[in-house]
Amino acid sequence: MTGSDPRTASAAPLTGPAAPCWVTLMTRDLETAERFYTQVLGWSFRPGRLGADYYVAYRGEVPVAGVFAVSSAFQVAVAWTPYFAVEDADVAAARVRERSGTVAVGPLTLGKGRGVLASDRDGASFGLWERTEASASPPAPAGHAHAWLRLRTRNAFDAAIFYGEVLDWASGRPGCCDVAYEGDEVIVRCGGHPLARISSGAVEAAVDPVVRPHWQVQFPVADLAATVSAAERHGGALVEERTGFGGTEVTLRDPDGALFAVTDVRSPA
Repeated sequence: MTGSDPRTASAAPLTGPAAPCWVTLMTRDLETAERFYTQVLGWSFRPGRLGADYYVAYRGEVPVAGVFAVSSAFQVAVAWTPYFAVEDADVAAARVRERSGTVAVGPLTLGKGRGVLASDRDGASFGLWERTEASASPPAPAGHAHAWLRLRTRNAFDAAIFYGEVLDWASGRPGCCDVAYEGDEVIVRCGGHPLARISSGAVEAAVDPVVRPHWQVQFPVADLAATVSAAERHGGALVEERTGFGGTEVTLRDPDGALFAVTDVRSPA
């Protein structure tokens, strides 16, 4: 995923149109989130351009995530959400509705672009981002990703069709993302680089949020055991550990309840 912030920066993503371009965290306690992710993932934080309730997380000098503080009075899920770059937010939002998805917010003008918060027809939340101005932020190195995505959904093939039609995956257009079917999973490659995996088996009615359809944000780390230990020391919790695909993925819960994953897998493919 590139380092462009869709709410403060708007350059075309390195990985091409309809690629994952950003991730955001909704949290009720901005200071606690800042301390936690600084200690666990080594990030630094700077104020964003949308007021005191929005910060941008950096790895070195590259922006990697946005963090919003929301009042506990609002019924907003504390969660990580991925955003996908689109050329026209109105067209993409209409495609979501036409395919039985839900548009919860937008398109709204925010900073240097237009954003949409939506969910697919199985209930997994995601965002769309139309960039309208050039970015002053430094890009991630070519081919580098600060985060990968895994969609845990009811049926990977049905989900790939939904997102393919909404985002023009596998359309043959220049720079579009491609999908490859491997067993019962789908791998999404953007600009030739694998950035997302879609897995079957989620249960829509499950009580456990790990089992329900959702987009999981995964951060690759150099030392998985040390990262998990740091998370537990600073108020987080280990939720699930999975081994496969060349390494281990650990789902963690941050102090406010948001789920994310850390992994020693060097590529989502």
